[in-house]
Amino acid sequence: MPSAEPTRRRPPSVPPSCPDRSRRTRHERLHPPYPASPHGRRARGRAAAGRARRAASPAAGARARAGAGPRAAAHRPADRPRLRCRRRGPPDSWRRARGGLRLGWIAAPVAACAVVAGAVALAPQEGPTGPPGRVSAGRPAAPDAVRVLSGAALAAAAAPAPDARPGGYVYVKSLVAHAGRDAAGGPAALPPAHQREVWLPVDGGRPGLLREPGAADTELGAELPVYELDGPGATPRRTTLATAPPSVTHPTHAYVAALPTDPDALLRLIRDQTRAGGGDADQRAFTAIGTLLAETWAPPKVTAALYGAAARIPGVTLLPSAKDAAGREGVAVARTAHGEQTQWIFDRTTSAFLGERTVLTRTTSAGPAGAVLGVSAVLAKASAPAAGVLPKG
Repeated sequence: MPSAEPTRRRPPSVPPSCPDRSRRTRHERLHPPYPASPHGRRARGRAAAGRARRAASPAAGARARAGAGPRAAAHRPADRPRLRCRRRGPPDSWRRARGGLRLGWIAAPVAACAVVAGAVALAPQEGPTGPPGRVSAGRPAAPDAVRVLSGAALAAAAAPAPDARPGGYVYVKSLVAHAGRDAAGGPAALPPAHQREVWLPVDGGRPGLLREPGAADTELGAELPVYELDGPGATPRRTTLATAPPSVTHPTHAYVAALPTDPDALLRLIRDQTRAGGGDADQRAFTAIGTLLAETWAPPKVTAALYGAAARIPGVTLLPSAKDAAGREGVAVARTAHGEQTQWIFDRTTSAFLGERTVLTRTTSAGPAGAVLGVSAVLAKASAPAAGVLPKG
């Protein structure tokens, strides 16, 4: 009688749930199946594995509850960053702050947990979430709005080119006001507009400068020292905020000057570089274009392409009248999303860009419908020899 063939043990391989490593889903790559538990059932995911370890070893359970020790860090996926909170200034100067709404200006390198005293300025685009209200993703821009943007593009194309030179700075002066909410709560209140001055380096090799009354000058694009917290109760560690490379959301004059002059190509680039933000993708693109118009000095062809790109964004409408922060009245092109309407105001005669407004279109915790959350007015754009130095003339 022939002897039975010895049983061969299968070599270790990919678990049956994902037979091909290249075809795994992202969830399967981050949370691979764990070995079978003592009860014979396969525990999946980190949470199930943690329960099994705590049940088998009280010491391991104590370490997991404490959230400390090298073993806890060993089970964190390598591509999942640790949540951190960064604050500027020494720890004894920190104050509790809240967030809110404001216009999309070129941001100073404030930390994720900004220090705010008294009234709390509202952060960009924080507010109602959900569908973008009445705006439809498939609805093209209104013909009247397209005509205004086309007129602005023609006027921009005929404007003189910026005279900024390598080694110099682009200077932008404006009036701005951002709604703030008292720390005790309640609706947001819009303070009087104040002057804002920005110096952007032409070549991007040096930091820029932001100057506003009542605050120290702030460097833009510099690696500033911050204090980093790894979690509640952790000891603050001194580190720096890395400098972001030039982009649509972190522009330098040289970067803006090299943007595509074809509106379709420019809109594709803006959509791609604003993809990381939440909410309505069209609104992100519209806000980014408004920021470039307000606080950069683009060449005529690039400015005209920015208006052409905006005319291709669905949901753009026309307002017959609006006023900027300086009280100048004009016609406005607007877009509404998530209960907020962003308005670009243009001079009726010259089609020049005057400023922006952000208005609530429905009642929220920030205020009633119609409340103004932010307003600006562009007063001057010129070249300056150095940061903090006013242009000649």
